Amino acid sequence: MPVSKKIIRRSLLTASATLLALSLTAPAFADTADASPSESPTASPSATPPANMSSLGGERLGRPGNQVALGGGAPVLPADITARSWIVADAESGDVLAAHNAHWRLPPASTLKMLFADTVLPRFPRTTSHKVAHSDLAGIGAGSSVVGIKENQTYTVHDLWLGVFLRSGNDAVHVLSAMNGGIDETVKDMQAHAADLQALDTHVVSPDGYDAGGQVSSAYDLTLFARSGLQKKDFREYCSTVRAKFPGVAAGNRKGTAGRAPSEIQNTNRLLTGDSDVTAYQGIAGVKNGNTTNAGATFTGVAERGGKVLLVTVMNPEKKEHNEVYKEAAQLLDWGFQAAGKVQPVGELVPPKGVDTTAQPGANASDGASPGTNSGTGGASASTKPVAASTAVAKGGSSGIGVALGLAGGFLVLLAAGVFLVNRRWPLPDLMRRRR
Repeated sequence: MPVSKKIIRRSLLTASATLLALSLTAPAFADTADASPSESPTASPSATPPANMSSLGGERLGRPGNQVALGGGAPVLPADITARSWIVADAESGDVLAAHNAHWRLPPASTLKMLFADTVLPRFPRTTSHKVAHSDLAGIGAGSSVVGIKENQTYTVHDLWLGVFLRSGNDAVHVLSAMNGGIDETVKDMQAHAADLQALDTHVVSPDGYDAGGQVSSAYDLTLFARSGLQKKDFREYCSTVRAKFPGVAAGNRKGTAGRAPSEIQNTNRLLTGDSDVTAYQGIAGVKNGNTTNAGATFTGVAERGGKVLLVTVMNPEKKEHNEVYKEAAQLLDWGFQAAGKVQPVGELVPPKGVDTTAQPGANASDGASPGTNSGTGGASASTKPVAASTAVAKGGSSGIGVALGLAGGFLVLLAAGVFLVNRRWPLPDLMRRRR
């Protein structure tokens, strides 16, 4: 049956009271959790954007400075945004509502882990176990954020991804990269996937986002990575999990995870957890933050209000106040929700290569979930009716407010031959509010 143009409306978690309650009870982690020194120190990027930037997605996106086309009744952009580069986009349609130096190629820090996850996450079932070898942890940059993985200990893939998303653990990235054939192979895979996504501003050197000479991305590309990753059920779950249990170290000759006292880890995304000077953002559901010497603070977030889902990316605010990147991201999201429908798009998020943007609606498609998971889609046609969301916490003891688990049947992404068929451009599958 044909699918209505309104079919792709999703509802991420909007329970602000629950968010606030969790933020007040959750322990805060130091900002150094994702702040690592440069691997090969270089001069900081110029404070002036280059004269020539890519115009992919629209000519205005290649221009320096603020790009916005206000219509009647539209609010003006916040006056105190200091980020070198930022973008606000509609996650469903791909319309860019406003941008500032969107294609400026800058160090991405751990927001690059979104590309790592989108590339590697589908390759291993979450129940796969891996015993960590000494070589798996080789080459982790000094001062890196880590989740505390130890050699000769066994972890599931589910454990490792919790370490990547919640604690931005470079050690977890290195172990998963080792499972994927090594750092060099993973870098090649990420670069190839970036090309498939048309993320042409991105050059990958280190899969964990640790500062490395020549490693760059852009607010535009990071938003493409988030949009692609959010097509995957596991990605959505991990990036929106507030806290989880992580295996401890086995005593004596114990094997596996039995008998290993777990510790609690918490997501370093302050718009999910809240902090002393930042409240949890109503409707937030991920995705990834970062902070390194060269990159400064970086952040990509997705949030839903009133049936509208927005993506925001903020790179390297000039103002160095505590949690500034989250404050600016929240201001831009607030503006975006108020401005939606009152501004003309200044560009668009391009679909991946191979996407048929002229396809007729109504085709069945899968969730794009990782192997070993149940997408829950069957082969049913898409429906506006939400599937009841799970009330259980994530496997391994994860808990918190933001696990966007429910899916509407038969929605959009990969068909059998790997070709995308979409209604309009490249919408996200339906995401559900968790029932508590």
